[in-house]
Amino acid sequence: MNAIWKVVVVVVLTGSVVAVMALKQSGKGKKGQVAAEAPTVPVTAVAQDDAQGSSATERKQALPRLVDLGSNTCIPCKMMVPVLDELKKEYAGRLSVEFYDVREDPSVGAKYGIRVIPTQIFFDASGKELFRHEGFIAKEDIVAKFKECGVDLAAGASLAPTFKRLVPARVDDRPKDSICYMCDGNIDPKTLVTVATDKGPVRLCSPHCYFIMYSCLTEDKTGFEKKVTTTDWTAGTAVAISEAAFLYGQDETTGRPWVRAFADRDDAVADRAASGGNVLALEPLRQKEMSHRCGFCDRACYPQDAAEVIVEGGVRTWGCCSHCALGVAARTGKDIEVHEKDRLTKQAIVVKTFGGKITSLEPSTAVAWFGQRQKPDGAWGSAGCFHQGFFTNAENLKKWVQQSPCETGRLISINQALADKMKLSPEQIQKACKIGECAPK
Repeated sequence: MNAIWKVVVVVVLTGSVVAVMALKQSGKGKKGQVAAEAPTVPVTAVAQDDAQGSSATERKQALPRLVDLGSNTCIPCKMMVPVLDELKKEYAGRLSVEFYDVREDPSVGAKYGIRVIPTQIFFDASGKELFRHEGFIAKEDIVAKFKECGVDLAAGASLAPTFKRLVPARVDDRPKDSICYMCDGNIDPKTLVTVATDKGPVRLCSPHCYFIMYSCLTEDKTGFEKKVTTTDWTAGTAVAISEAAFLYGQDETTGRPWVRAFADRDDAVADRAASGGNVLALEPLRQKEMSHRCGFCDRACYPQDAAEVIVEGGVRTWGCCSHCALGVAARTGKDIEVHEKDRLTKQAIVVKTFGGKITSLEPSTAVAWFGQRQKPDGAWGSAGCFHQGFFTNAENLKKWVQQSPCETGRLISINQALADKMKLSPEQIQKACKIGECAPK
């Protein structure tokens, strides 16, 4: 009996050593790759044809198969869970997706001859092994690898539901001088800010939109304030922005800041008695307004309006819109976690990336609105950060579009929104959302 146990121990130790050596080799991959883990099972040979290993139902259906071997405890294995779930839903009836926990059932790992976990094995409909991969792999890469191996999962499939509106439901007939240059919102005459240019005045709905514009100008901003007037909250008359006193407060419920300008500081003090807040000169106001910047395009933003972005390593920043939040992955080259809200219901949406791909999406039904406008030459371009958004599902997106009759654009997947940002060159990222020399539209 002792001799038998010695043989067993030697076999297990041999398998573990081989697995650890494989793990070290896999750890020499690309920078930022999540290392696979040793499966702690003995390694044996596996036949290239797995038709006998599939169930009778699978053989009858003759579906290609993806077998994922991992565990419920290793980090890269956990990252595969939402990927496998999406594949099951999106390719139901076209792809069989299987998961085996090799720590609970070591015999499965031995059967397939895996070295590390997770390992994904690609089979065609006949059961022939096409390819195997070690470590985390994104859904798009799985689909692409099947296609490269001659299995087009999309072939013969019905097209996914799409939604777009390229012609507004209602013509925006507001007077041009009543529309904010930055956000396209209505201008309240009491908070109007005007920037003088050679081509005419640029009108903004508030000091906040002024600082958003200021933060993304590419021109020399020395003495820029000389071009700018704000509006006295009390009298409704224009005052040079550098000479104004500002009352700065926050909404009690949301915490979102509000700003009022006054030609006379005494008027600001009097208004503070009724409204609360702090009286500030232009420079401390600028510091407050510019204290939070988009991690992608560097625009000034309020946290209450922005998406929170947690960058690999724990650094936290913001995305002035949902699409810019995804752009932080492109700008930093690191994995990110985005916390955004549905533009209609304010429900939470959480997006996690790895290697420039989506690894987790909560809820899995979340989609993106890509706001677009047609240029004079007929080409379509982004409608700007104020016209982008995430939604927990397509129905919420459609309801929001119906409530926003002037919006034009299309529904896209959040995977596509990230992919669009990852394609940008460093030069394009540097220019993102910049508006150049200030001039009227």
